[in-house]
Amino acid sequence: MAVLVGLLRGINLGARNRLGMAELRAVVEGLGYESPRTLLQSGNVVFGSPDSPDTAAKRIQDALARDAGLDVPVLVRTRAEMAGIVKRNPLAEHATDPKFHHVMFLSGKADPAAIGEIDAARYAPELFAAHGREVYVWMPGGTQASKLGHGFWEKRLGLAATARNWNTVTKLLELASSS
Repeated sequence: MAVLVGLLRGINLGARNRLGMAELRAVVEGLGYESPRTLLQSGNVVFGSPDSPDTAAKRIQDALARDAGLDVPVLVRTRAEMAGIVKRNPLAEHATDPKFHHVMFLSGKADPAAIGEIDAARYAPELFAAHGREVYVWMPGGTQASKLGHGFWEKRLGLAATARNWNTVTKLLELASSS
């Protein structure tokens, strides 16, 4: 049984897509997944599953639509993938404040050609580095003023994206590792 990390996009931000974490745990448990645990109120859930990450993502997304009336993307990574994301951290020497250092989790692998077309100098002092299904972003001016938020990446790459700050990424890894 693998330990998986589910990341819901756009949950509990403002008045729409409201979902209590107890309800999220119940949905995940109702699918037969083991020991669902949530982190914060923004749609992070760690659980045990025999399913692949893609299968688990689809099942959770479908259950949320059916049971909670929410049409939100769900992205899932394994504990090992989360460990690799944390270990890799190509922006570690630049990102001095974890709340402004984000990982954009993507629904598929970023096209290197699409990444290469982005003029990084245009977004300075913000920085980014793509690797597989993640884009690491340093937003020293804060997330509200950033031009490199999840919407930017969704539009540029044609993929669903959800962001987590570095504190949340490392806490999710800790939670997944304590299983």
